[in-house]
Amino acid sequence: MAKYVAEVLWTLKDDEDFLKGRYSRGHSITFDGGVELAASASPHVVGKWAVEAAVDPEEMLVAALSNCHMLTFLHRARLAGFLAVRYHDAAEGIMEEIAPGRLALTRVWLRPAITWQGDAPTAPQLDQLHHEAHDECYIANSVKTEVVVEAR
Repeated sequence: MAKYVAEVLWTLKDDEDFLKGRYSRGHSITFDGGVELAASASPHVVGKWAVEAAVDPEEMLVAALSNCHMLTFLHRARLAGFLAVRYHDAAEGIMEEIAPGRLALTRVWLRPAITWQGDAPTAPQLDQLHHEAHDECYIANSVKTEVVVEAR
């Protein structure tokens, strides 16, 4: 079993009014390797109280799904004997109401474009590699969000 940690820190500023909802949602996330990330709620959720230059949880979930798929895909491609030299994904997620007053990131599209050196996989082989990557991606296995892979 592996353990993963993240430290999240938010502090109210002197000129903010927490009880009236007038406070920045900006905060920091520090990971166990020491990387610190500027984070915030999404501007789509809290408007002007978000920090647009920071990453929000919805973006992080889309990125985590994309990142996990990529890493698993590259591993599967290597095992199949294909030499990938570039992987670019333009991932996108949508937030929808799933019940009155309840929102969820319901679907994430992964749109990977891979550059190969030497023999490239055939379309059926590429589909199989993506299928295996999706099945083995522990982030995808951890969420209810539908993940759709649209290889480019």
